[in-house]
Amino acid sequence: MREIVLDTETTGLDPLRGDRLVEVGCVEIYNRMPTGQTFHRYFNPQRDMPAEAFAVHGLSSEFLSNKPLFEEEVDDFLAFIADAPLVIHNASFDISFINAELDRIKRPPILRDRLVDTLLLARRKHPGVSNRLDDLCSRYSIDNSRRTKHGALLDAELLAEVYIDLIGARQSQLILASESREIRVAGVGEMPRRQRETPLAPRITEADRAAHREFVLTLGDKPIWNEFLPAAS
Repeated sequence: MREIVLDTETTGLDPLRGDRLVEVGCVEIYNRMPTGQTFHRYFNPQRDMPAEAFAVHGLSSEFLSNKPLFEEEVDDFLAFIADAPLVIHNASFDISFINAELDRIKRPPILRDRLVDTLLLARRKHPGVSNRLDDLCSRYSIDNSRRTKHGALLDAELLAEVYIDLIGARQSQLILASESREIRVAGVGEMPRRQRETPLAPRITEADRAAHREFVLTLGDKPIWNEFLPAAS
């Protein structure tokens, strides 16, 4: 089963009061395993960036001023998510912004029966404690040290790992892996590795990489992203 883990960044908390979507990040998972395929875009919100929102994600009005409008990227976004379930932490927040942007350009909304809200899942599994994304990363020993600020793609990648633990899929994978090793020890032989018949095409473009490098330049003298970028960047 194909699912899309999704996160957004915005100019504020309420799309009905003029707040806008400024970033979306999506991670594809198939049968509870990340495929490596992602979708990531920044958007020009056509308005100022409040200081409170900038403190959360570090996306300035200047940085976003030359980014595309949501309507210019909406077809690629909708093609990527297709009809897959959308795994989102506090889904009502993110989907309200996406649907507000779709409404502005007279596109149909994304129906809420497609949503898998990991915040609700976490509250059922871990009642009475904080279930923010950082808390869940700590609880499941997922390294979130790169998360010095919120970022849609990084948060979607972390959430994908959390989701797999939250629904117990990682434990099932470990059991299957253990059983596979036992079969090999018993002399049955190596089990064939599952591969796609046709490899998925990369979805990150040079424009995406250039936009990310431009954003990194706004993060100060020694942004942690430099540790992950090629030296030529």
